[in-house]
Amino acid sequence: MRSELARRYGQDRLPRYTSYPTAPHFNPSIGEAEYRGWLKSISPRSPASIYVHVPFCRSMCWYCGCHTSVTKKDDPIVIYASGLRTEAHLIAEVIGHRQPISHIHFGGGTPTIMTPETFADLVGALRYSYFVLPDAEVAVEIDPRTLTEPMTEALGYSGVNRASLGVQSFDPAVQRAINRVQSFDQTARCVEDLRRNGIGRLNFDLLYGLPLQTVGSCLDTVERCIELRPDRFSVFGYAHVPSFKKHQRKIDESALPDSTERHLQSEAIAEALVDAGYVRIGFDHFALPEDELAAAKREGRLRRNFQGYTDDAAETLIGLGASAIGRMPQGFVQNVVATRDYLSRTADDRLATAKGYAFTGDDRFRADIIERVMCDMAVDLSKIARSHGRNPEAAVVDRSRLDSLVADGAVTVNDDLISMSGGAEFLVRSLASTFDAHLARSIATHSQAV
Repeated sequence: MRSELARRYGQDRLPRYTSYPTAPHFNPSIGEAEYRGWLKSISPRSPASIYVHVPFCRSMCWYCGCHTSVTKKDDPIVIYASGLRTEAHLIAEVIGHRQPISHIHFGGGTPTIMTPETFADLVGALRYSYFVLPDAEVAVEIDPRTLTEPMTEALGYSGVNRASLGVQSFDPAVQRAINRVQSFDQTARCVEDLRRNGIGRLNFDLLYGLPLQTVGSCLDTVERCIELRPDRFSVFGYAHVPSFKKHQRKIDESALPDSTERHLQSEAIAEALVDAGYVRIGFDHFALPEDELAAAKREGRLRRNFQGYTDDAAETLIGLGASAIGRMPQGFVQNVVATRDYLSRTADDRLATAKGYAFTGDDRFRADIIERVMCDMAVDLSKIARSHGRNPEAAVVDRSRLDSLVADGAVTVNDDLISMSGGAEFLVRSLASTFDAHLARSIATHSQAV
């Protein structure tokens, strides 16, 4: 049944639903003035989160879908970090009080491309402008190939307590095909150094659907990773969109697995992780039972944001950096993408907002439905409809897709309770899309459903 479902639905191009509405629907009608107004309304009683985007790497991985560029010099990074400090201060001034912060996430690119001094200065600026709570999670994404011992020490000194390591695959043939050669020993040394410096909460990122990848090579990678016992795994399907990311054209499309093979790789990884004692979180995350993410799942507190599944309950996300996306109770905001434009705006003491989206009542209704579908693999439409004063019968937009999923045994419907069937959870994005009122009008190219 699983293979047939993967063959039938796997080629569909659908959002990952880390937000609703999704980023392709942002528009320039939401700019600096609107963002300033939203910032001024932030309550000091509710902690916010911060996302910091660092769009630089030492080399380009050909599978990458992030906003980043390659630099061999440190000067552009130092200048950019100065812009980040300026933006953080500007936003704090607009807010008008020292906002409490519960989560900080450094993403990229490669945040640890900064020198230890630059990183420490940036964290110090954030702690100066905001009240970073004593138990706040401070997380950073890391490329094990370039992490140095002085930088690891700076991470520990700066209060970083969670690190996400890019692994993707340990298969040498796959690594060469994606321009990311990274040995197991490099990764193991990185893990050892992080733990020695007090950074004990570790995430590993894996990919399936890469060129030349097989079920066997996926399992070999998982087996090696389990030796290092990270707290969490994120297991993503490679999204091949060369029209959007031109460096992906260097990947040989004939070497990419089809939707059936992608599904087999995904499920093989999932089964191996579950057998090793990890709890499946949603459809693409895994965590040890004692991890905060597993606790959030057990207690019905699981959320979904731009980093994927999370236990972060903050309703406000402050995005810092070029292309960074923020979320306010009123809507989304996104900064200019080009680093030069970003630095120009911050140098003029202007917020870097380029576009965004203001929520409607219908958006909030559908966002709640889609988040519960993605987090719980089920949704009680009546319960959510009551909380929004809506009719549950108005929730489904794509009735034909829902009926097809039900007819194929992937989804069950019991009055207003809609659930993924056991073994079909990998199609949860297909179910979520049936409630998406914007998808039919979207011209964006999304990743494959499987």
